[in-house]
Amino acid sequence: MKYDPLKIDLDAPDWFRQAIAQPVRSRFLEVVDCRIHYLAWFDPETGDEHQRALPGLLLIHGGGAHANWWRFIAPFFSATNRVCAIDLSGMGDSGDRDIYEPKTWISEIDAVLRDAGLYPDGTGVSEPKPFVVGHSFGGFMAMKFGAESGQRLGGTVIVDSPVQDPTDTPLPEPAASTRTEPPVYSDHATALSRFRLMPSQPCENTYITDFIARTSIRDYKDGWTWKFDFKVMGSRRFGESYRAELEALKGRAALIHGEKSAIVSPRTVCYMSELMGPAAPVVEIPNAYHHLMLDQPLAFISTLRAILAAWTRSLE
Repeated sequence: MKYDPLKIDLDAPDWFRQAIAQPVRSRFLEVVDCRIHYLAWFDPETGDEHQRALPGLLLIHGGGAHANWWRFIAPFFSATNRVCAIDLSGMGDSGDRDIYEPKTWISEIDAVLRDAGLYPDGTGVSEPKPFVVGHSFGGFMAMKFGAESGQRLGGTVIVDSPVQDPTDTPLPEPAASTRTEPPVYSDHATALSRFRLMPSQPCENTYITDFIARTSIRDYKDGWTWKFDFKVMGSRRFGESYRAELEALKGRAALIHGEKSAIVSPRTVCYMSELMGPAAPVVEIPNAYHHLMLDQPLAFISTLRAILAAWTRSLE
């Protein structure tokens, strides 16, 4: 039987099935000599005046993750936003690089925003600036992009990305990878059985984690492996503090974090709030861990909707 990455568990609720069933376009472009992939829940090459008047929304995944982590989240915003989700280089269906640097990932974010037509084009149509939402590692990239190019954004939402007080004990870094080749499993069932969330956490929504696992593997050398370059996961994820980027963030900013997050503590939340300023919303999702779009998806959707709706109204 042919492997179906979009297969959904029988116990999945209707809202999840309907979200996965929504039409989505897969697009590629070249950025700094690398093929970059993104998903779009609209057609970037067409669209009437009404659609172009909707603010853009770019979703950025965490480390080792990919655009399909947003597959069941994005459709809830397609009526009010032109929504895209990027695969950063070295992850998902994007190409690999010899060296990964934040400045290159920032170039990829900018290129997707341009390719999808999410920046205002000055044609006279009332086009608001796009929003950028980043989870975990993707939140760091959103901070860096916002610090450098935030004047082109309508707002930046950081989702459970830790910027620690410099007096705190640094978060532990993952062990450096000694691999020269990615792990290869003999069949997809074995690969799926090895899927783990990092950092580890419980998640009762197995229909979501199973979907994420199925979209996280690819066939490789007569077997199956993960959809990320081992060099990405071997690099330091918290090596840069991003304090300067968060403080320099231009325009609107917000923080969403999980009550039970393993990496964003109450002290970290307070410190980040101080850097962002009193106007920045800070919202805790009850009973949520680090991967809060997996364990509390509807609460996350409601929270993000409220933040973006408030920002959109203020621009009208």
